[in-house]
Amino acid sequence: MTSSNWTWDQALRGVIPPMISPLTPAMEADVGAVGRTANFILNGGCSGLFVLGGVGEGAWLSSRQRDGIVRATVQAASGRAPVLVGVMLPGTAPAREEAVRAADAGADALVVGSPYYFGVDAASQRRHVEAILSATSLPVLLYNIPQCTHAPLALETVAALAAEPRILGVKDSWGDMGNFQSLLALKHQHPRFRVLQGNEHAAMASLLLGCDGLVPGLANVAPRVLVDLVRAGHAGDVDACTRLNAQVFDLTRMYTQGIGMPGIYAAAAQLGLIDNVPAEPWLPIDEKQNELVRSILRAHDLLPSATAV
Repeated sequence: MTSSNWTWDQALRGVIPPMISPLTPAMEADVGAVGRTANFILNGGCSGLFVLGGVGEGAWLSSRQRDGIVRATVQAASGRAPVLVGVMLPGTAPAREEAVRAADAGADALVVGSPYYFGVDAASQRRHVEAILSATSLPVLLYNIPQCTHAPLALETVAALAAEPRILGVKDSWGDMGNFQSLLALKHQHPRFRVLQGNEHAAMASLLLGCDGLVPGLANVAPRVLVDLVRAGHAGDVDACTRLNAQVFDLTRMYTQGIGMPGIYAAAAQLGLIDNVPAEPWLPIDEKQNELVRSILRAHDLLPSATAV
């Protein structure tokens, strides 16, 4: 683990995709595909790699698969950018174990959200994050994604944790702009606290409101579009933001037309980055859906030249 080629301030004000988790047909971490994907993302201008998040299917992978993805990503990043590792598991005990395993594998930070399956209150959420902080010396990025945890990360929990020196900030994928603006307001009391948007459809508005960076799944296959959007947003260039935002909305059709997450994996396979192997129990998308994904990639000149026709 090294930070010689990056700083947290720079990384969190850019694009940190929730990276896909390439698997082999034997359902093992695909080290070569992880390397190709990481290089594609970083060569596209992204400032970090977030593994084992939602797009990385982290909650559905075995400990062996998770460890293989983390180690392969750390090796591929090779100090060029930070590797943030999600420990988005339903309870504190398994999340703590995975946090220790991620630290041993070379992670630069952990990503922690609300416990789930059983209901939790704000105090329970805070204890959960504090337990992860105590398990390793790594910094932590908070993660609010109630679509998956079924409980928003309470604003009072985030506000209390924002004062912790090792809390980097928060990634919010909820899409609730009122809540997001409340998170942005925390930056007035805690200037070093970073607020990142994880919902592509809220990206433009969030950047123009003052968010620091993006954590968009779409950047697995179209990193430069999202990097350009962040730069335009930071510059206050509304015309450029509007143009890029239209691209983002069209590209997200790859997984919002009833296809879901396997659409991103299919797109990455068509780019030649991975085998099309989503986590179990999902299956690869069918040929009709693949043709839709292919047509969207082709329309945005993203297909390799050999497959663009």
